Amino acid sequence: MMLSADETALLERAGEFARQVVAVQAPTWERQRRIGREALLEAARLGLTRLEVPAAWGGLGMSFSCKARLADILGAADFGFTMSLLNTHNVAAKLARDAPPEVARRYLPGLLEGSLIGCTALTEPGAGSDFAAIETRATRTADGWRIDGAKAWITNASDADVVLLYAQTEPGSGGRGIAGFVVDARRAGFVREPAFQLAGQHSIGTGGFRLEGYLAHGDEMLQPPGRAFKAALGSINGARTYIAAMSCGMTAEALRVASAYGEQRHTFGEPLAAHQGWRWRLAEASSELAACRLMVDRAATLIDAGEDAQLASAQAKLLSTRMAERQLHALSQAMGAEGLREAHPFGRHLIGARVASFVDGSTEMLLERISAVLRKGS
Repeated sequence: MMLSADETALLERAGEFARQVVAVQAPTWERQRRIGREALLEAARLGLTRLEVPAAWGGLGMSFSCKARLADILGAADFGFTMSLLNTHNVAAKLARDAPPEVARRYLPGLLEGSLIGCTALTEPGAGSDFAAIETRATRTADGWRIDGAKAWITNASDADVVLLYAQTEPGSGGRGIAGFVVDARRAGFVREPAFQLAGQHSIGTGGFRLEGYLAHGDEMLQPPGRAFKAALGSINGARTYIAAMSCGMTAEALRVASAYGEQRHTFGEPLAAHQGWRWRLAEASSELAACRLMVDRAATLIDAGEDAQLASAQAKLLSTRMAERQLHALSQAMGAEGLREAHPFGRHLIGARVASFVDGSTEMLLERISAVLRKGS
């Protein structure tokens, strides 16, 4: 899909921001095990929280293809930061689309300005890929809903102010009883758990929280039972596509670093780039990257056209995350011990690629989804 002049200009600014801010600060966020909140504010000033939000709500009304390109550009600098930013953006876009006007007015300005952090809470300690099995319970009250339960493995959970939370309103009904709510993390009844201590990528802010008698107002049901489950599953095609794009971005940055190193590092009297084995390794990485980017573009184009992107997005994520893990390892190996330096992105990106293979559909779930679509088509 061709991007507009405004979209192209935004992506150029995002590229400078990725190189000059995100890539520079990401090692510090990792050492301090926190999200890059100050950089999120700067991203908001650049308009990166407004991408798909309609102009009527102060957004830019841009395409999903632009969002996928943004994910590629920012992913090259840091996977975790990109996930954190896009999750806040997603909350803003969903509020603009689905929330009652008074609820949208309550939270959208802060989300768009970056003063509020957003997250989407589906997964639980005992429910991940099996979304219909969630146990967080929403019980009707006289003027709203009482919510009780626990969420885990949530992006931005460590800092989120505004939560799009899914809860079961009718136990035993599966997806039919699941509803979506706007939850304010600053209210009574919201109990934040300590951020998860992981192998890396702490700029994602992964963690969990509990709802203990949390009271949601009647107008804070974002999606009613019967629609919420379908809406959540529908949004996953977009998530899989931009995660595939982020995987491409991480690989592209590793390829850029390795290419530059190969020109300046000499062995046996000549640059590494003069050796056939070195050149072929980079050629393989470049070719796989180009193919995966085409798959991302195809899925994004389908999403923009309102067509079924279920198969295209699953295939793009499956192959892009596999490519990223394989090529990041190969390029890191080619760099030798030099690749272990914190100044290079290999360590962070290797963990990022591992995370990418789990979120919004593990490799195994993607294979199951692809095979189901193929079987249905046959």
